[in-house]
Amino acid sequence: MLRKLATSAHRPLLVVTPPDRPKGRGRRMQSPPAAEVAAELSIELLQTAAVNDEESLARIRAARPEAVIVCAFGQLIREPLLSEWPMLNIHPSLLPHWRGAAPIERAIMAGEECTGVCVMRLTEGLDSGPVALREEVAIGSEDDFGTLSAKLADLGGELLVQALDLLAESRLEFTEQDDEAATYAEKIAAEERRLDPARPATELARTVRALTPHVGAYLEMAAGERLGVRRARAVDVGVKTGEVKAEWGALLLGCGRGALRLELVQPQGGKRMAADAYLRGHSLPKL
Repeated sequence: MLRKLATSAHRPLLVVTPPDRPKGRGRRMQSPPAAEVAAELSIELLQTAAVNDEESLARIRAARPEAVIVCAFGQLIREPLLSEWPMLNIHPSLLPHWRGAAPIERAIMAGEECTGVCVMRLTEGLDSGPVALREEVAIGSEDDFGTLSAKLADLGGELLVQALDLLAESRLEFTEQDDEAATYAEKIAAEERRLDPARPATELARTVRALTPHVGAYLEMAAGERLGVRRARAVDVGVKTGEVKAEWGALLLGCGRGALRLELVQPQGGKRMAADAYLRGHSLPKL
């Protein structure tokens, strides 16, 4: 999205992101993706843990922006920053449906056939501001979080350039959301990552897609270890609930309804591998 803006008539004057944070097993400091792209594109960068403080406000004012764009920023924006400039927010859902922290994941988990992107005015409410532009995107049967979020990011960049073009011509119009039709995309809880075989296989398959590749779903084995599941599909095969069988190089998990065919798994502390490769070096998982 930032690259899309940088090649348009609305090249950003300043990119604002949170500070670098430790990540991974080695807890090495890592920059936010937007900070890395800003450096690549030679755009001025401000990394701050408090965007509303006077120092941050001074840096933003010094850039003299015509508008401020917000996308997955992760900090609550308050006055006077909230209303000092036209402030547009990109949200990856068809608002007022799926307001909140995990709209892409929730749309996949719910088995929905489409989602979309909205360009809205940022307000103090949770994704409740008026909407200017929206466009739908089909959710394919093979889409996971990674592929769907990439589609939505590309579309978001296009809509954002369109919105800024209209804003420059004083033709960007907003429509208030219907609060009564709102649904909420709660943050993914830790316990939602565990695949419970008592649930239908179709639900578990959607959970795997929704949490791949960024969060990750897993099976909890009898020995207390976890087997990550990175790709799976529901199949109409009779397997006892909670039992794992090996057939034709595939792992089949019996579920409350149907079975889950595990196609790409990740042993705890190991690398991702196809199910047949897993079977060559491991015994059948016992839950």
